[in-house]
Amino acid sequence: MKEIIALTDYKGFFGSKWNANPYRSGMNQDLLKTYFNQLGYSFKTMKFSEFDYSDKSNAEKIIIYTSSEDNGYIYKDYIEDIILGAQELGCNVLPQFKFLRANNNKVFMEILRDLILPNNKLKSYYLSVINDELMDQLEYPIVMKESSGAMSAGVSMIHNKKELINQVKKINQKENLLNLKDNLKDKARSLKHNNYIEESKYRQKFILQEMVPGLQSDFKILVFGDKYYIFERPIRNNDFRASGSGNAHYIYGSRVNVNLNMFDYAKDIFDNLNVPNASLDICDNGSQYSLFEFQALYFGSVGQFKSDGYYKIIEGKWTFIKEQLDLENVYANSIDYYLNKQEI
Repeated sequence: MKEIIALTDYKGFFGSKWNANPYRSGMNQDLLKTYFNQLGYSFKTMKFSEFDYSDKSNAEKIIIYTSSEDNGYIYKDYIEDIILGAQELGCNVLPQFKFLRANNNKVFMEILRDLILPNNKLKSYYLSVINDELMDQLEYPIVMKESSGAMSAGVSMIHNKKELINQVKKINQKENLLNLKDNLKDKARSLKHNNYIEESKYRQKFILQEMVPGLQSDFKILVFGDKYYIFERPIRNNDFRASGSGNAHYIYGSRVNVNLNMFDYAKDIFDNLNVPNASLDICDNGSQYSLFEFQALYFGSVGQFKSDGYYKIIEGKWTFIKEQLDLENVYANSIDYYLNKQEI
């Protein structure tokens, strides 16, 4: 029997679940155990701090794990150490470490997009310290996104070079206040040493992404193995963003008027990512689909909970299955589906 270890955070929580009880406590681990046992796996949980690298038998085990959205991503940084170590040990880590690195890290997510999804047509730049030459070459308006954040936090539309400079200064303001003493020391070095180049005070990473004009909404597709959940997010009034407008305005499941070709597009992305489950933010400008963002773990599950069913390929056609399942059921089956595909 294959053994699955679910690594939980310091609170003992695993994963993200929209309607978790208690609030923000993640998936129900008793349900996860039940569903994994039914699929033929032994299942146990342990905290990240309990994982034993000296036990070489752990290299034969399947590791699933949670991420974190703690303030400043301090605990997430610790999780990255643990998961990279488990992957180096030889564990079958699901998903691979690179997707943890990309979780709430839009810069690395864009790098993965270029590496894994080179045919995606949405032009993006991933940056830290920006230069005049690039700013002069950009086509405005352009969308600027801070590297961390969700629900459209840290997202703004930039119309010209001046606005871009001001926004870069703004996202570095807090860090510069915290590092005021170090910045003054660095300034003193420039006065003391000829030709010394000061450290830039604007080093926070961010991305610039091609603006898609005229959108009325975008679509989020949650993929769990062979199940595709969809919901539509209308663009906010007097805004260009959809995410964060509020769940009351979203359209779920069978109520979404969608061209089924979008699922072909989503499946191609999902297959290339080669992960058990994913969250895909997709737009349709009338002539082509584009991927705004993706995540492969610890993403919101409201679309799975509020949908009256999911799309699935049956006899070569996308078919809507009107069925509401526990998130834990869908998640466990997505892991099993992925593992079975790897053995084919």
